[in-house]
Amino acid sequence: MRLEIHEREREGIAILDFKGRITVGPEATALRDKVGARMAAGAKNIILNLAGVDYIDSTGLGALVMCATSMRKAGGALKLENLNKRNIELLVMTKLATVFDLFTDEQDAVNSFFPDREIKRFDILAFVQQHQQESH
Repeated sequence: MRLEIHEREREGIAILDFKGRITVGPEATALRDKVGARMAAGAKNIILNLAGVDYIDSTGLGALVMCATSMRKAGGALKLENLNKRNIELLVMTKLATVFDLFTDEQDAVNSFFPDREIKRFDILAFVQQHQQESH
């Protein structure tokens, strides 16, 4: 399944909407290329809207980490929003949830780039606790 990536902007923040899977091959390459192109065009802050992503494999995770690292080195930031339960579990299991700023609300993700604004981050601890209760 081809990965679709749509670009938009909100309050000067680049937002990339993804639909499909982020997996080994052209999908992970497309993710890296798109973030790289936005950085080359001068974007310092990028939000990846993963609402339409149903599956991320290890190569996809690696691509996300590479993009976040590149953004940090360039003085910017990459944030993730709207991950499904499976993809959140994947980030928690691999301990990568601590590498990314996660959000369930796009306005909170946008606000996170503005120090004077109040934001609500995704609560990993509450998610893990709820997940543990559901599995008992």
